[in-house]
Amino acid sequence: MSDAPFETDEHWMQAALAEARRARDAGEVPVGAVVVANGEIVGRGYNQSISSHDPTAHAEVMALRDAAGRLANYRLPGATLYVTMEPCVMCAGAILHARIARVVYGAREYKTGAHGSIVDIFAEPRLNHHCEISGGVLADACAALISGFFESRRQQRRQETMP
Repeated sequence: MSDAPFETDEHWMQAALAEARRARDAGEVPVGAVVVANGEIVGRGYNQSISSHDPTAHAEVMALRDAAGRLANYRLPGATLYVTMEPCVMCAGAILHARIARVVYGAREYKTGAHGSIVDIFAEPRLNHHCEISGGVLADACAALISGFFESRRQQRRQETMP
């Protein structure tokens, strides 16, 4: 299941951004992810924690679940995960357990990021699996989607409290 470079990281990140917009449109924090193997998307996911009442329903986990189901394998060696936001510790653990070969993310997550913003799970030498990881792909677009979402929520709250 090698991820041949048929398309650019920016191309696949655009697909992750489309998933993030699905999350935003559903009232969820707009984070999206896709799993790519052999030059095609084999898994898609977006944040669904609020609507599903599931704290584990992050975009990365949903994309990993989708890919594992489609490929009938809980291991995804050779696959690349594209996600619009730096993974949190929970998602980093799921990524490593799935044996993802490469992670590409957009914006940093300075409150919960597990690729150096808070901790760096991916660099822990005692873990039995490691993956290549790159950040900053379409970071401005990814960050703008998140910041726009939270600004909209703040405006909505201000309007609700006005007399």
